[in-house]
Formats: sequence, structure tokens, C-alpha cells
Amino acid sequence: MSDSPKKKYDFVIVGSGIGGLISSVILALEGFSVLVLEKNHQIGGNLQVFSRDKKIFDTGVHYLGSLDDGENLNQIFKYVGIFDQLKMKRLDEDCYDLIHFPDGQIYKHGQGYNQFKKGLYSSFPDEVNAIDLFCSKIQEYCNYFPLYNLEHYDASKKNYIDDSDLLTASAWDFVTSITDNKRLQSVLVGNGPLYAGDQKRTPLFVLALIMNSYLKGSYRMVDGSSQIAIALMKRLRELGGELLRHQEVISAEQMDGEIVSVKTTAGDEFFGKNFISNAHPVQTVKMFGEDRFRPAYRKRLDTLKNTVSSFMLYLSFHEDSFPFYNHNIYAYSKENAWDTVDYDKSEWPEALYITTPPTKGDNKYADCMSVMAYMDFSEVEQWKDTFNTVAASQEREAEYQEFKTEKENRVIAQLESIFPDIRKSIKSQYSSTPLTYRDYIGTDDGSMYGIEKDVNSIMFSKINARTKIPNVFQTGQNIVFHGILGASIGSLVTCFNFINDKELITKIKNA
Repeated sequence: MSDSPKKKYDFVIVGSGIGGLISSVILALEGFSVLVLEKNHQIGGNLQVFSRDKKIFDTGVHYLGSLDDGENLNQIFKYVGIFDQLKMKRLDEDCYDLIHFPDGQIYKHGQGYNQFKKGLYSSFPDEVNAIDLFCSKIQEYCNYFPLYNLEHYDASKKNYIDDSDLLTASAWDFVTSITDNKRLQSVLVGNGPLYAGDQKRTPLFVLALIMNSYLKGSYRMVDGSSQIAIALMKRLRELGGELLRHQEVISAEQMDGEIVSVKTTAGDEFFGKNFISNAHPVQTVKMFGEDRFRPAYRKRLDTLKNTVSSFMLYLSFHEDSFPFYNHNIYAYSKENAWDTVDYDKSEWPEALYITTPPTKGDNKYADCMSVMAYMDFSEVEQWKDTFNTVAASQEREAEYQEFKTEKENRVIAQLESIFPDIRKSIKSQYSSTPLTYRDYIGTDDGSMYGIEKDVNSIMFSKINARTKIPNVFQTGQNIVFHGILGASIGSLVTCFNFINDKELITKIKNA
């Protein structure tokens, strides 16, 4: 608890995900008093990790992009003062993502546009023009999003705010327009699980912003991504800010049309001039009072679709038994990589994301492996009334454990098609389902990336940082875009309500 429970903070931030933490440090750097409230024991939202067999597993963030010198996330981390504290390992230059198909054929995504093109030219020598068009369109689209292009930030140039048509172009329509080669189509969008890429719904700008960021410096965090959250928390405290755990906000008190305090399950009350929610907008409305938001806004939130959730398999290996791969693997059991979000349950898993996390050692061998497969919340809905976290432990029934074991075995069987002897290396296995993400992250259906950006109704899914309540704001992955970079930029958008945007951008660029 705070030593001064009646203290009135300039900002009370609900949630310690990357958006909340970045916002807290930026505001503290400007001299504001800041308090962050986190419901869980571990901070960081999707940056959380866990340990088994003395091995560290990431839960949500397995690699980051835009971290090469001068790139957006690199500059943001430098500005908030944590970049030099992070232990990172750059993925292979010629292949940061490997795309694997059921016929055994593999294709490499290299870092940087030149390396990316070079790798695909060799695999598709007759498709040079299509590959060039793909790369030029990605770069063109990124120029329309000023905050994703801080090096050349100029809000006066043509951008998506002035031309909403830029948001309504379909990624799949574009990819299929530049080539008839179905294999190349799937290879170009082969790392789609980074954003739940889907041929019916994913906008071109989503593909462009995500793809560009990973081409501009892909890294894994050595011994887990939680170090980002820990570094931000330490930085916040250095600047005089506070962060309290086990403080789940459940209600808010209002006076003269503004929120004056929030109350938590711990029985505490915290007072503030401004409040920022890093939670999903649906949860934000519940916390601050449904009657304080317009019925039309609440109805819109209730009808918005979230992105799909996931099943995660975590494998611990016997010592020196399985090679370390300094690249990610996206493995498909069907030809069309973007026909796997709405999967056939009898054919599950149709797509796997595979990664071997780095450690401080020489990384000749992998300590462990994390494997992600899409999973819809409907598969675990029968257990939706159960809840289980470290802070509030509740064992789920044996039928749930049987469900997990069956899914684990399906994933391992799929892995054997790529690594025939992998079972010999497995020391132990663990798994998580959409329920796990729901319990720890706070979306009702365990969504990986929050509100879905649907090209068919893109303006409908737009979430503003400002709310109807004058002193309540939102931040995080639903404001602009998901992912570490997207949520960090979302925090900038939120902070622009209190800090001059040009001045803040200049500070970040010069960090």
C-alpha cells in the first residue's frame, strides 16, 4: 500500500502492460506524479514470463521488431531510458522467420528489404517483379503512418487520418493482385500469426506496419521479455513514480462529471486528477461505470470482434539434446497460410509458430521451445466460470487437464513432421489455453491482439484515447495497433493529450 493513501496523483494508470508502463515513464519524465495499479503479482501484461525446470518461458512476447539503431522502438526505449539495460539477441540476418509448408519446402524472410528480396528471389526467380511490388507497397504504406516513421515524422504529409481509404485496402486482395503464384502468396504473408492474418478481414496497413517493423531489426530477449517491464518499473520509480501490485480496480467515484478516485479489490482507494486505462475498452467501461459512457459506445464495444486467442505448448528439453534455432519457424499443414484463423477443429493445428528462446549461454543447444497455435475461446468455454492465477489460484477439473493433454499431443505430432526425433529431447511439457490469457491479461475471450482490425468495417473498430469522461483516457494496443511497437505508439498518442506532440517526437528522435 501507498504510505499516503489520500495522496492525489496527477495520473493514476490502471494496468502495467507495455502501454501503461511507457505512458507512466513519459509522464513522469515531464514532472507529473504517477501511480500504476496492477491486478496481478507479475507486471507487464503480455511481457509476463514463467519458469519451469529452471527455464524461462515468455507468455506473449517472443520477439520484437524495429530495434535496429535509429528505428522506432529502439528510439522509444532509449528515450524512456531502458535500452542499454536490455539483453537482446538479434535473429539471423538471412532468416529471422522461416516459412515451412507440408511438402517440406522452406522459405526464408531475411532482415532488411535487400536481404528479404534476395532470399525470395532465389526461391521465386520468375517473381522478381511481384516481390519488388510487395516491398515497395509496404514502405509506401508505412509513410502514411507518421508515428511509425519517426525518423521522417511530418504530420503535414499525406496520412491515414486525412485519407481513410488507406485503411480499407485488403492485404489479401493486394497480395493476390501482384502474383498468381499461390505458394509465393502464402510465403509473403507467412508470418501472419504475428497479427492473426486472415484473407477475409486483414487490412493492408496491418500487414505493412507489422512486416516493416520486423524487417527493421528482429530481436529476441535473452532470458525473457519481462526484463522490459522490470526496467520500465525501475525507471518509473527513479523518476518518483509508484507501482502497486495486487490492486485490481473494480469501481470509480465521480464528482462534477469527473472521476476523483478508483477503488480496488484490496479495499484501497486511490485519488487522481487524470486516469489512464491500459485495459481492454470493454473492461475500462466496466471499471469506470457503464452508466458514464454513451449507450451507443457501449453497444459498439459489445459488437466488436476480438482477434483469435491461442494455445501455447512449452517444451523443456534434456540438456544438449535439441539444436538452438536463431530464427522463428511458421509451419503450415495446408497450402493457404491465411486460411488458418477460422480453422477446422478436426484438422487442428493448421498453423504453428515455433521458437527456441535464447539464454546467456553459447546457444548451440536449446533449453526449451515455445509453440503457438490459434485457438478459439469456444473450445474452452465450458470452463469459462473458473479462474486461475498465481494471485488467485483455483484448480480446474480433470476434464480440462485431459483437454490440454490431448491438444499438447496433437501439437507434438505436428512438430514431429518437422523434427522427427523431437520426442527424445522432451524432458517435460506444459501448456496454456485462451483461459490462461483471459485470466492474466484481462480480455473476456483471451484475445491475443485485442480488437480485430477488420477491413470490412475498419472505422467501426477505431478506439479513441479520449473517453466521454473528461479526465479518463485509454492507452495500449487497442488505440492504434497491437504488439510492443503498436502499444508503445499508442502510449504516445495518449500522452499527446498532455504533452505537445512535436516536442515529444523531437525528444524521442534525439534520444
